[in-house]
Amino acid sequence: MKNIVIASDSFKGSLTSIEVSDAAEIGIRNVFPQCNVIKVNVADGGEGTVEVIVKALGGNIHTATVTDPLGRPINATYGIVEQKGIKTAVIEMSAASGLPHLLPEERNPLITSTYGTGLLILNALTQGCRKFLIGIGGSATNDAGTGMLSALGVKFFDSSGKLLKGSGSDLEYIAKIDVSSLLPEVKASEFIVACDVDTPFCGPEGAAHVFAPQKGATPQMVDVLDRGMFSFAKRIAATFNTNIIPIDGAGAAGGLGGAFKVFLNAHLTKGIEMVLNVISFDSIIRDADLVITGEGRVDFQTAKGKTAAGVLEHTKKASIPTIVIGGSVEMCPALKNMGFAGIYPIINTPVSLEKAMQKDFASANISRTIEQVLTTIKHFK
Repeated sequence: MKNIVIASDSFKGSLTSIEVSDAAEIGIRNVFPQCNVIKVNVADGGEGTVEVIVKALGGNIHTATVTDPLGRPINATYGIVEQKGIKTAVIEMSAASGLPHLLPEERNPLITSTYGTGLLILNALTQGCRKFLIGIGGSATNDAGTGMLSALGVKFFDSSGKLLKGSGSDLEYIAKIDVSSLLPEVKASEFIVACDVDTPFCGPEGAAHVFAPQKGATPQMVDVLDRGMFSFAKRIAATFNTNIIPIDGAGAAGGLGGAFKVFLNAHLTKGIEMVLNVISFDSIIRDADLVITGEGRVDFQTAKGKTAAGVLEHTKKASIPTIVIGGSVEMCPALKNMGFAGIYPIINTPVSLEKAMQKDFASANISRTIEQVLTTIKHFK
């Protein structure tokens, strides 16, 4: 083989994307020492997305003082890349409004807010950014984006005219939406939002019922939140003549996806698709003989649009055989039918999860697995 591309997600909690690629390269060179190995950092719009895009496009990391989900000051980072005179901000909403900022006992989606995410956008606007690539995974919130929108100038009032701050508990009391103070810089900007969740805005399969319990909501809180989402959806329909409920991705990040779509005219897309398009992945794989992708766990969710699925979608169009490796693999019909040339777990002996996730152990297993696979391929060539 002359050209092999490695485009793997991180093995979360164990190895970064580049560490997976480095380990795979060792396995490749043990079989094809003269092979041209191209290592591509990829991510699915969640953790690691900023780093991947900034490195690929030669940007810089910026730090801004914003607020966490409970309104406490924190420093959050985001990326800025410049192409053809256009500054693009690359933001992970979890940097400001993510669940890791809270202790378990602090999790309460009735009071958490995406206001800090709005402040990150505001900071990027002051840096001259007019295009935004935003990943919205890992949120601690269910405020339907009202906190973020408040930071950008949108105002929400209750029936008595009181200004609401923007939180999950405020949603059912919103009687008036005022967008007249939305910053003109926001209106002049383009937003592309990585939004892998197809959860609807509200209802039994909606944001509150499906994800709010993971963010600390009790069953009673879930009912309050879902009622608020329904009420807010009605207010949006009355104000903008838009039904937010069935929009794909509207329920992502506690309704933040819907807020981006309706208020900021954002384009919602799969996270991996956003990343692959930005880094011109089709050009990178043009001469590849084989593509290797991977993620920490390969299972039925892989087929629903995770990193490996996104990579495969592009390689299939180019008729390039692609294999996927995983820290663990749970085979299922959906996975088998995706079209991978091979699906390989890197663990070949029973070990504890703690042992399996140790960096050196995982790296060695990746190298060994790739070497074994390529040795077989070499034998039949």
